[in-house]
Amino acid sequence: MGRDPASLDLNLLVALDALLEEESVTGAAARLHVSAPAMSRTLGRIRAALGDPVLVRAGRHLVPTPRAVELRPHVRTVVASARDLLAPRPPADPAALRREFAVQASDLVLAHLGARLITAVARQAPGVTLRFLPESLEGTPALRDGRLDLELGVIGHADPETRTEALGVTGLVGAVRPGHPLAARTRVTARAFAAAEHVGVSRQGRVHGPVDDALAALGLRRRVVAVVPGWSAALALCREADLVGLAPPGVAEVLGLRTFEVPLDLPALPLGMAWHPRNDADPAHRWLRDRVRETWNAGEAGAA
Repeated sequence: MGRDPASLDLNLLVALDALLEEESVTGAAARLHVSAPAMSRTLGRIRAALGDPVLVRAGRHLVPTPRAVELRPHVRTVVASARDLLAPRPPADPAALRREFAVQASDLVLAHLGARLITAVARQAPGVTLRFLPESLEGTPALRDGRLDLELGVIGHADPETRTEALGVTGLVGAVRPGHPLAARTRVTARAFAAAEHVGVSRQGRVHGPVDDALAALGLRRRVVAVVPGWSAALALCREADLVGLAPPGVAEVLGLRTFEVPLDLPALPLGMAWHPRNDADPAHRWLRDRVRETWNAGEAGAA
């Protein structure tokens, strides 16, 4: 009957490799940083496992048996393969990567750094594809389930094991079309801001939000005539109608909108990235996280 695999001690292979290479118990012990008596006991276990003396005395030296000579190249190959298998993986070579990453990002984040991130990834790793998935995955166990590699945005619902990293914060400015009455003002007051018609953004369809709380603290109230699930849709409506929307600085201008400082004390939006621990040490995933971090920092430096 064959030996029970559960009873195998694969450390014996490492010791056998050293013994066959050194043909000396003392030499093998020094190579593996153990005592000579410990290596002698290990040799005894190897002999019992193989049913062969392996190394025998020839004068003042040890010489391998025919069985040991036969095993030597096989043991060397197995031990070398095991060491390669367990060695830390080298950093990813971006030019050699052939991989898709599933990324969930709000259109707020995509507008803020999406184009620059895509450009940076394509320049360094032409074999990498970023698949941006819908925001409907936010708040689901998609990271835990492996359906999502990376989440970018306001991270506030992560599973306990999820790794998170803060990127920074972004404020919001008011955005209107060039013909809007507020576009001609050098300074928009809270009262004028509240008197305008607004478009809100909420994936849950909520009408009330932090803007309304800040206005209420001043004894003011705005009229929200529409609520849409994404920032891009809100800005598109502002471009076509006399509506006030909110956007990160630098985003609305690309769409031809005029922007102004919101006359309220609004909290900044904390943005970050989140991923599952299974990808924490993966070289390719680490490379992608580095690109996200660098892209964000480059954008912040450019805006300074």
